[in-house]
Amino acid sequence: MSLEPLVFAFVFIGVLLMVEGLYLLAFGKSVRQAKKVNRRLQLLEQGGDPEEVLTQLRKEREQHEGAASVPLLAPLFDYAAKANIAWSPAMITLIMLAAMGLSYLALSWFSSAAQAVRIPVAVMMGYFIMFVWLRNRAKKRIALFEEQLPDAVELMVRSLRIGHPFSAAISIVAQEMPDPIGTEFGIIADEATYGMDVTESLDRLAQRVELQDLRFLAVAVMIQSQSGGNLAEILEGLSNVIRARFKLFRKIKAITAEARWSGWFLSVFPVLALIVVQLVKPDYYDGVVDHPLFVPATIAVAVMLVLNVIFMRMMVNIKV
Repeated sequence: MSLEPLVFAFVFIGVLLMVEGLYLLAFGKSVRQAKKVNRRLQLLEQGGDPEEVLTQLRKEREQHEGAASVPLLAPLFDYAAKANIAWSPAMITLIMLAAMGLSYLALSWFSSAAQAVRIPVAVMMGYFIMFVWLRNRAKKRIALFEEQLPDAVELMVRSLRIGHPFSAAISIVAQEMPDPIGTEFGIIADEATYGMDVTESLDRLAQRVELQDLRFLAVAVMIQSQSGGNLAEILEGLSNVIRARFKLFRKIKAITAEARWSGWFLSVFPVLALIVVQLVKPDYYDGVVDHPLFVPATIAVAVMLVLNVIFMRMMVNIKV
């Protein structure tokens, strides 16, 4: 065993960091501004027409839906929609191809692997670099949305208790909350202004974000609109449930943190130990490499490592 696997790992991480740096270089300023004011209010403060701002925001969120049926690329565009990436599907595809090209050049410079190996490895690296990057950004955005949702629902409850209609309560959330929930609720408020039913807008948001607590909110509002009742009391109870679920998830995550890190360590340590052994003493296995049981034993160890990862994941992945 040579340094090839280590080179492949460093190339993958390096190109992944380059993609992240490219995104921050292009949109870093707007990301920093979003911490103070949500994107919708920022566009309105720049003098944008409310209808044009709504059209632009809806276009940004729906631009990946049309490309969601493209084979192999559908997961990328799905994560891009959930992460609200400003890049278009064509731009994401172009960056993925550039990542493949950079991976191929890096493998050519730092690796002695044959071209028949470098090309497919570079293609897989470029794809998985975009997959990992978009998936991480989508998870961060959904996690932030989940954290903001209880405060947004409580803000709507207070607005309803002082006599505001539900559409006005949505508008207050859009004005007071930062992104991502501020702009998303602002789109709902603008769509209600131009005639779309609020329950339909909430349902579309729940489908786009795919957050269970948001689905609870959409269903609660839809049921209240059809059967009547005190919406403030319904949302207050929902807010308590969402906050309790959020605290429970955080508590479970804290309790299982040691087990999860132990699982990762037990899964990664054998691979790292194998790499270190090959770097320190490359001829360590020369005495047994010709044994007929060497290959079956190696396959058995690899299978056991995979089973270890699966079972460790099952043990700490607690369903609530």
